[in-house]
Amino acid sequence: MASTLRFGLFARPATSSLLLAQPSTTISTACLAAAASATATPSSATSASSIIPADTRAFSTTRTLLATGYPRQGIPRDTANLPIPKPHARDTHIPAYPYGPRPVYKQSNAGLYAGARIQFGNNVTPKHNVKTHRKWRPNVQRKRLWSPALRCFVQTRVTTRVLRTIDKVGGLDEYLLGDKAQRIKDLGPWGWKLRWRLMQSETVKERFLEQRKKLGLVPRTRAEIEEQVKMEREAAAVMAQATDDAARLALQAETDRMLDAGEEFALGNDKP
Repeated sequence: MASTLRFGLFARPATSSLLLAQPSTTISTACLAAAASATATPSSATSASSIIPADTRAFSTTRTLLATGYPRQGIPRDTANLPIPKPHARDTHIPAYPYGPRPVYKQSNAGLYAGARIQFGNNVTPKHNVKTHRKWRPNVQRKRLWSPALRCFVQTRVTTRVLRTIDKVGGLDEYLLGDKAQRIKDLGPWGWKLRWRLMQSETVKERFLEQRKKLGLVPRTRAEIEEQVKMEREAAAVMAQATDDAARLALQAETDRMLDAGEEFALGNDKP
């Protein structure tokens, strides 16, 4: 009797599973249309359960924060007419990030983490000094931050520490345009792409032009800047090719000398 009362008091109400389930995002539009038409016509013998496959879930358990990419990314309204780069896209027109992708905690390559990563440690009991392994994860949030230069919201994953820094410096644009070496290192690959896209806007270009005037530098047009960048890239390519050719010629000369002298070639770094 006691067990019957206990189970009777704490029994879950008989709620339909359809009320608790969330609408699925994996069901195709054709299946939904066919189910709607079958429901609208009572004479039809086809039911929705026979149209929707049995292995299709009626709900989704994927967290929005863990979804790949930024589906609600804003559209810039500046005159550059360039979209916001994607985190994992290989954009060859964007200069390479000087510090390269982060090999540890790789999800930080697609967000503003400022070098934050998972930390490991122990929980220690005060009485018996028993240690239990644990980890501390960064407090990562998905936010839509306003960019005055792009005149749109930029959706990104950002830690609360970076959010405080953005509020302190005066906004997302000021954070991305920081000129210190540590700020460039904190941006990461994704922040570097946002920084490049921000520099293509007319607002930032006018800002840099005013800074050049205050420093007494001669203002340059866009064509002159592009020409200088092109010349620097060509010079860097020529220097790299010349270095490779010099190293190849030196190795060939050393090989010819050893062959003429009859010396033995040591293959590998094995020591006797």
